[in-house]
Amino acid sequence: MLKATAALPANHGKGKPFAQLVLTSDQRRLRRKVLNVKGEEVLVDFPEAVTLDHFGGLLLGDGRVIEVIAAPEPLLEILPKGAEHLAQIAWHIGNRHMAAQIEKKRILVPRDHVAKAMLQGLGAEVRDTTEPFIPMQGAYHAPH
Repeated sequence: MLKATAALPANHGKGKPFAQLVLTSDQRRLRRKVLNVKGEEVLVDFPEAVTLDHFGGLLLGDGRVIEVIAAPEPLLEILPKGAEHLAQIAWHIGNRHMAAQIEKKRILVPRDHVAKAMLQGLGAEVRDTTEPFIPMQGAYHAPH
């Protein structure tokens, strides 16, 4: 069985990948897992949980690289009325501990009918979309 020795950041420059692995945002957060890549089992056994970057990778013990791609997921696209409204909506999303991808003019969250009703009640335009989801990491995500 192959073993992943390191998680690589996006644009790592470690060479051309021999395979791609398409994972959801939840699947990209891992510590110990066996993955199937091109018919081969790959053991991931890191000391701490990591979140694999979109276009990042896994470095294998034999030097090969597996590229990680963020899978399209069913999401809500939240379009606020402006910067202040975006901040207010972001606060409500955070208050409910929802994963969120916060951008300059929109927020993406996992699709949920209760959240959709809440966001519309806050005056946001909310649309269903399917695209890669790269949520923000928590305040305690980075090592100190």
